[in-house]
Amino acid sequence: MTFQSPEFLWLLVLVPLLALWRGCKGATAAIEYSSAELVRQVAKDSRSGAGGWITSVRLLSLALLIVALARPQFGRGTTEVEASGIDIVLAIDISGSMEALDFQLNGQAVSRLEVVKSAVSKFIEARPNDRIGLVVFAGRPYLVSPLTLDHPWLQQNLDRVKIGLVEDGTAIGSAIAASVNRLRDQPSKSKIVILLTDGMNNAGKVAPETAADAARTMGIKVYTIGAGVKGNAPMPVKDQFGNRRYAMVPVDVDEETLKKVADATDARFYRATDTDSLENIYAEIDRLEKSKAKIRKFEHYQELFAWFLIPGLLLLGGEFWAMNTRYRRLP
Repeated sequence: MTFQSPEFLWLLVLVPLLALWRGCKGATAAIEYSSAELVRQVAKDSRSGAGGWITSVRLLSLALLIVALARPQFGRGTTEVEASGIDIVLAIDISGSMEALDFQLNGQAVSRLEVVKSAVSKFIEARPNDRIGLVVFAGRPYLVSPLTLDHPWLQQNLDRVKIGLVEDGTAIGSAIAASVNRLRDQPSKSKIVILLTDGMNNAGKVAPETAADAARTMGIKVYTIGAGVKGNAPMPVKDQFGNRRYAMVPVDVDEETLKKVADATDARFYRATDTDSLENIYAEIDRLEKSKAKIRKFEHYQELFAWFLIPGLLLLGGEFWAMNTRYRRLP
């Protein structure tokens, strides 16, 4: 069993803390007496001790709801598959300039990012037996998916990619370093990074050339793609009233640095100025060498959160009913 969002399990620490706090604090008195002797007989009544188990029910329901929030899953069956391919990390620029409308898709002007996502999606479909990971970057890199053979899940995560996931900027060197880090310990014969950007390195703590040297040392090829027209491109801007409009803005791609990165790792640099050229680039890279390895793969995950959510809600509802009926406290 695994958890989709295991970070929520840290909330379980609150359960014993609440129990301890409750035990030290005690229940608030509904009626105060000058002497406990006056109500000693009442305390022997079974109903007078209901507060203990009601509190336990409340804490148990809280624990069950927290576990449900972490989304427990069960991997049903594993198979060994013959992975005929290479390990690939796709690094995609999601800086603000990727909103430029200088590409077309199905006859409509769309942002660079939308065209890139479409081309990358086709690339993933064409390589069903390759382990593929996804890194996006702007001011810093962000891991969207580790290397995986679960391409439907990878495609879902690709669909969620959008501008604004991280602070703006273009950290090309850091993106290469993060991608290489995902590949360095893999036993595959061939490992590559396909990095696409439409700008110049202006953020991050690693220079692109330094990251390229590290990639070459580990036998990792870094294919680079410069996207966007040369000259001016329609970019979204806001006027003094905060209204969004498009204006022609000068754009530039650091081709020289991208060529150096590709050359240093025995790869190639490509320039994509329209949708067709971009798709052709990914298609050409698709014809790379292939290697074979047996990989363990989970075929299906069964969601188990309902097994915790429903009992938690039932216990919570039962506790609420009890506190407002048979074990209702006096005002």
